[in-house]
Amino acid sequence: MELSEEKTLITHSNTHARFLGYDVRVRREQTLKPHGENLSRTLNNKVELNVPFADKIMPFLFDKAIIKQKYDGKIEHIARKYLYRCTNLEIIDAYNSELRGICNYYSIASNFTGLQYFAYLMEYSCLKTLAGKHKSTSSKIIDKFSVGNGSWGIPYDTAKGQKYRAFAKYTDCKDSDSFSDVITEHAIKYSGTRTTLEKRLAAKECELCGKTDVPLAMHHVNKVKNLKGKQKWEIIMIAKKRKTLAVCKGCHHKIHHP
Repeated sequence: MELSEEKTLITHSNTHARFLGYDVRVRREQTLKPHGENLSRTLNNKVELNVPFADKIMPFLFDKAIIKQKYDGKIEHIARKYLYRCTNLEIIDAYNSELRGICNYYSIASNFTGLQYFAYLMEYSCLKTLAGKHKSTSSKIIDKFSVGNGSWGIPYDTAKGQKYRAFAKYTDCKDSDSFSDVITEHAIKYSGTRTTLEKRLAAKECELCGKTDVPLAMHHVNKVKNLKGKQKWEIIMIAKKRKTLAVCKGCHHKIHHP
């Protein structure tokens, strides 16, 4: 029988082996713990699933420009400048989508609580992104969008009144019955929030280049499904699932005269 070297690993059962994104091993735990009226080695010879932080979580954070490594080797959460052109609600939705995607998938891991540090980096990167968008600081953003009890959220209007989109809690994914590491890619840059044409024009912020305090024009297309997604403005409209795009005069000219 021939075995594929890439897909096959023969090792000791106590050594971690990568399977479906998890580090899998059989525990050799000699610690005695209460088990009924007696003490027993309850964890010995039990299969353990672990989150591979070094190989999966940290590369994800670096690839998405959520963190950077300083000269002294320390990790620092940073703002994602390419999200500045999105609305506040779109920014927090993008982070929530990524956080839930990772935490849902690894919710059955033995070291799930280690994702607390991942959630911390995600939240403060989100705050720095919002602060950079509004030329403010993270602490001021928390104060501005505070909803009490030390938490914060982005307000949005619904037919039943104003609600708040809070930052996702990684612990809420622990008891989830949805196990998927698939993250909707368009949610990373553009979320599908709905705002009226009047509000989008009144914001005076170009939805293509991000310029602020400029007069806007509304670019229209017949059908979203007819867009090919080759131009930047097409990608944005497809991601937003909108047939309209509020753009400045310069961007409007570039759309019609590429």
